Amino acid sequence: MQKQPQQGFTLIELMIVIAIIGILAAVALPAYQDYIKKSAYSEVIVGMSAAKSGVTECYQFKSSLATCTGASDGVPADFSAKTDGALNAIQTVAGVITATPNAYKGIIAADTCLLTPTAAAAGGYLKWTYSGACVTKGWVGN
Repeated sequence: MQKQPQQGFTLIELMIVIAIIGILAAVALPAYQDYIKKSAYSEVIVGMSAAKSGVTECYQFKSSLATCTGASDGVPADFSAKTDGALNAIQTVAGVITATPNAYKGIIAADTCLLTPTAAAAGGYLKWTYSGACVTKGWVGN
């Protein structure tokens, strides 16, 4: 009788494969979590767009950002205490738009985002700049 050669993997080979999978998962998980936060924060950024359009229109008609605050100036009404999704509140004061998120998919309520307009010297247009936690955490860029 001939002895059949043994087939299969040894224990050490299986342990090496499991260790490699563990290392890959340890590297991929934080990147995935950051991606989830960034995609959830996009809802906050999109929520600011209506106020941005209103401030731009107000500036075109009044040539001043100081009065671009409320609905009477063409800026959409501020809102607060939205409970579902990532966006909680939007507030506009003198053209500066402040967005406050809900605690949602890893975002915390303190991760506010400010969108500040600056009037260009010539051409009558506004240059917009993000600041706050949305920039420091890398969710938006200028």
